[in-house]
Amino acid sequence: MLLLALDTATDGVAVALHDGERVLRSARAGTARSHNEVLVPTIAAVLADAGRERTDVTDVAVGVGPGPYTGLRVGIVTARSLALAWGARVHGVCSLDALAAQAAAGGLDGEFLVATDARRREVHTARYVATAEGVRRTAGPDVGAPADVRADVPVVGSGTRLYPDVLGAERGPLVVDGGALAQLAVDALAGRGGLGLLPPEPLYLRRPDATEPGARKRVTA
Repeated sequence: MLLLALDTATDGVAVALHDGERVLRSARAGTARSHNEVLVPTIAAVLADAGRERTDVTDVAVGVGPGPYTGLRVGIVTARSLALAWGARVHGVCSLDALAAQAAAGGLDGEFLVATDARRREVHTARYVATAEGVRRTAGPDVGAPADVRADVPVVGSGTRLYPDVLGAERGPLVVDGGALAQLAVDALAGRGGLGLLPPEPLYLRRPDATEPGARKRVTA
């Protein structure tokens, strides 16, 4: 196995390569507005640094959000295109699940909440429980106003940086780590851990801001 993992649901892009036993290389690059420019070069750099060829890749795992419309579209289209070109399988991973796995690996135990920036003064959220057997999602993902979030458990993610008054003091992880996403996908493929895979389809949770030209409501006299 050689699994390429990528995520564009949080600021910048996260890329990693996993051989089924360990993470070979991991990298982050860019900002929330540069996914298109940096994703493919970062993938190429990770493969080169690991001394592997694109034809070695057997699986591609992509974060499917929830996240901004444009970022998710770039990541998922790239993952599908590369998998098709390379003859690899493609898998979706909830990006909030990857953050939850990072939090648990960092020592967070019991129930907790992941909250990330959904823009429009809202947050994406999901609830989890971490035990000795692994991490399990118990609710979500959802989108809504920070004030409506039931923050009765520890909260991690970029939402804590933006809304500390309602979600608590800033607490990481704040962005998805490619290595964590890769490990989650490898574990799920092997039937380990409590977090599963999803179809490689975007979790938008709401309609995008942009509309197609001419898609206006008809006004009648």
